[in-house]
Amino acid sequence: MASTTRSTSAATIAAGAAGAMLACSAFVPSSSGLRGSVSSVNTVSSASQSPPSSLEQSSLQSAAAALVAPGLVAASAAALLGSRRGRAAEARQVGACKAFENEMGATMPMKYFDPLGMSKDGDAEVFRRRRCAEIKNGRVAMWACMGYIVPQYVRWPGYCSPSMDVKFSDVPNGIAALTKVPAEGWAQIGIFIAFLELFPGRQEKDAIPGDLPGFGKLGVPIFARKCDVEGSRRSLEAEINNGRLAMIAITGMVAQNMYFGTTDPKMWLPGAAFEGELGVQAPVGFWDPLGLAADGDVDNFKRRRAVELKHGRICMLACVGYIVPEYFRWPGFLSPAQGIKFADVPHGIAAVSKVPLEGWLQIGLFIGHYEGQFFRQDPKRAPGDFENYGFLGVGKNFIFNFDPIEFPDAEVKNKKLAAEIANGRLAMIALSAMVFQNGTVGTTGPAMWLPSS
Repeated sequence: MASTTRSTSAATIAAGAAGAMLACSAFVPSSSGLRGSVSSVNTVSSASQSPPSSLEQSSLQSAAAALVAPGLVAASAAALLGSRRGRAAEARQVGACKAFENEMGATMPMKYFDPLGMSKDGDAEVFRRRRCAEIKNGRVAMWACMGYIVPQYVRWPGYCSPSMDVKFSDVPNGIAALTKVPAEGWAQIGIFIAFLELFPGRQEKDAIPGDLPGFGKLGVPIFARKCDVEGSRRSLEAEINNGRLAMIAITGMVAQNMYFGTTDPKMWLPGAAFEGELGVQAPVGFWDPLGLAADGDVDNFKRRRAVELKHGRICMLACVGYIVPEYFRWPGFLSPAQGIKFADVPHGIAAVSKVPLEGWLQIGLFIGHYEGQFFRQDPKRAPGDFENYGFLGVGKNFIFNFDPIEFPDAEVKNKKLAAEIANGRLAMIALSAMVFQNGTVGTTGPAMWLPSS
């Protein structure tokens, strides 16, 4: 099949070259206007009265053909070579999708996750360089996270700079420390890091990424032996995953420190105002890093909790809406007047431009009717608890007429309500990631949530 395609391409290019050579006489100027010289200008009238002889035309055509033919041959060769290279590149990209699936760090639930296709070329050297950078940045981020927490409880005794009378206890935590540490101190830190990079912390070519000659497990400088890849695979993958988490965590800490100035235990420890409320659960307990509920206003807390529940429920349905259409579509027409079937509507963000304006108007009216009639929040009821609605949102309305499911056991009811809040929070994060991946990478199919084989 490939050889037939190449033969066809070569024949097409050769035919085009021959046609161009035969037609070149149509573009040959007269002998009097080749250079545009003064003599040619003076002899325009005579040239127009006495046309060039057949021998002159034949000579000009031969010269033009001699100029055009090598260029066409070169273009033909370049086109064939380019097509072969293009097919080879496509073959490499197809194989590269599975090139690194068994590498260290391809763990559940995402396994090998490369939504931007940075390793689709299958270049092992580039992949190794990025893996070394990932491990190094992860280790630095883990230390940095510890550096945000520990100084709140423990400080070194003595002086950071005796000559400038700066004690360790005088250095503030977080970003503010950048202006407090003397320039000589930053120079010492830079020299120390450079020493580690060049000598005990250098990456050797015959060692796996992150296996440094002067360090052993947990980064202890014991000048250990080479790492046992298979024997330590679990701990090595745990280090990569913890480093990834630490990079996200330190980004959040620095952003919160920069915009809100928080560095104390309020950044990671629960507050005291609403610790007994529903939704306060492990592992973070009552988590309010922005201090929105620091004033203790009960009405504001209930309003935010009702909004959280509503958004969580919508996002749970939206996540299901990203998955189900890949396997099932409603039969029939979405818009009979415009001939649009449900099967014609694309998945994800692309559906926004496909659904007719009248369809969006109907959706808006339907949601408004539910908001104003059935899902009105009664101040006397708990946030998210609507009259005639119970477990899983089942209740009495103009579509269904079921008695709401109630749980007489208060402990069982609180457990299920807490699970709903937690699942709604997870769904909000998941939907944000789905929409972002759909908008940037264009993925909406099972490749978005199922690991490649």
